[in-house]
Amino acid sequence: MTLVLVGLLIAFQIFAMIHYVDRTNRVLNNFLESIRYSDFTRTFQVESLDSSFDKLKKSFNEVINDFQEVRAEKEENYYYLQTVIQHIGISLIAYGKDGKVELINNATKKLFQVRSLNNIQSLSDFSPELVQKLLTIRHGENTLIRVQEKDELLQLAIYATEFKIHNRTILLTSIKNIQEELEEKEMESWQKLIRVLTHEIMNSITPISSLSSTITMILKDLAESLKEKNIDSDDLETIKEVEGALETIHKRTDGLLHFVNTYRDLTRIPTPAFAIFPVSKLLLNIKGLLTEELKSKNIKCSINIEPSSLELSADEKLIEQVIINLVKNAIQALDSRESPEIQLNAFLNKRGRITIQVIDNGQGILPNVLDKIFIPFFTTKPQGSGIGLSLSKQILRLHGGTISAYSEPEKATKFTLTF
Repeated sequence: MTLVLVGLLIAFQIFAMIHYVDRTNRVLNNFLESIRYSDFTRTFQVESLDSSFDKLKKSFNEVINDFQEVRAEKEENYYYLQTVIQHIGISLIAYGKDGKVELINNATKKLFQVRSLNNIQSLSDFSPELVQKLLTIRHGENTLIRVQEKDELLQLAIYATEFKIHNRTILLTSIKNIQEELEEKEMESWQKLIRVLTHEIMNSITPISSLSSTITMILKDLAESLKEKNIDSDDLETIKEVEGALETIHKRTDGLLHFVNTYRDLTRIPTPAFAIFPVSKLLLNIKGLLTEELKSKNIKCSINIEPSSLELSADEKLIEQVIINLVKNAIQALDSRESPEIQLNAFLNKRGRITIQVIDNGQGILPNVLDKIFIPFFTTKPQGSGIGLSLSKQILRLHGGTISAYSEPEKATKFTLTF
């Protein structure tokens, strides 16, 4: 009996040990699977802290809680980073060498007008040159790409950074449209140049004009005096010639002074008085002001506004001045054209900005001239001053907007004001 009881006891102990090891292995296996599959919702029930097995389960629970905190912290950091990336106003694209896109932000979607972007090649319709540059750009490289859309000119500044993740090479590229900044700097440069030129010219010409006028008066008095004394007529003729030359100098200096004062207008634009007004009111007023001139030249003028309730926050008088200038230019361009027509369009463009267009079917602008029309003093008109379009561009800049031109010679010319 003793041997039987001892045998049974040994068998029971072996069975209990096997069951204990098996249960421990199952718990350990569940714990390792939780870590492997990142399933940190599982918990191990602790019945008592007296047994080492329950202490083991407690340790597992503590480890899982630590993993949960680390995971929550990572998710918080991820969402924080995503929020920052999406909030940034500069376009960001992360993609591989094959062009496969891994990340874009809202600014990128807005710039390229896409809801999603799977591959860089999808931007070929926007600009093939841009796609080629994105696929060949190197780490740390800065470049500038010019993209001409029908309604807008974009100057895209591109900067790329290269890094590796899990043996994958990723390019993080930032893209920013700096057209407005370039125009701002260009206008500032022109204004500084004009201020210097007008100041120096005025300082030089004003004394000449004054002296020539004074000497002319002295010569007239001298000629009268010589006449009374019956002096030789040859001397009087000489005095008259000198007097005529001085009058010519005086007229030219007055002309130059008028010229300088005209260009001073480029640096004397009043600060806009912003107010909200219907775009329809603005365009109808302009059409009403020019109705007689349009009728006299048989020019058809149409107004299209979408939506009809479109409103603009700007200085109405300044914007009216800009559009009248553009319409008058269009009228001149339609001289001797068959079926002359001017369209005044207003709408929200694809980027959600208020846009006003002046379109005519006149002779158009040559490509080599189109890039120069907004430069101060540049004009193709015999009697033009060259400040109209430059002044318009400055007025738009004061409104935080842009003005651009698009033309197909002998077909159509389109000036676009974007606010």
